[in-house]
Amino acid sequence: MSDGQKIATRASTEIEAWLREWDGTVSVENVEYEAAYQEKDIDLLWMTATRDYSIEIKADRNDGTGNFFFETISNKEKNTLGCFLKTQADFLFYYFVEPRTLYILPMPRTRKWFAENINRFEEREAATPVGKDHYITVGRIVPIDIVLKEVSGVKVKQL
Repeated sequence: MSDGQKIATRASTEIEAWLREWDGTVSVENVEYEAAYQEKDIDLLWMTATRDYSIEIKADRNDGTGNFFFETISNKEKNTLGCFLKTQADFLFYYFVEPRTLYILPMPRTRKWFAENINRFEEREAATPVGKDHYITVGRIVPIDIVLKEVSGVKVKQL
């Protein structure tokens, strides 16, 4: 298992456990390996006493930057839409695994704000390892404090 997969698995495990402890939670279902949900970029289904929610998880190791990396192109060579633009989830759970800090971003509200402000943020590329090879992911570096200030409904939780 690659480091990236280990981080993603850890994030899913910790977030699922945290959601199960919430008052009102009926169930949490991990659907990240189900094709129908992969197409929608949805990782979890969270059923509560009042409503059901879909969640996309973004696990990140780089907490010290003060930034989010909003993925716009998943695979540059294949020109596939990035998860931040593609997800059909109700929420993007952006999780910094080392300090265990979770940012709950309401989608599509956050995506709409991002689309209106995309040119404010620097574009960067990152190599994503796959076995002995890699592919290039493209995204924007978005300061967390700006998101907290400008997007209503964002929550921050310490797990």
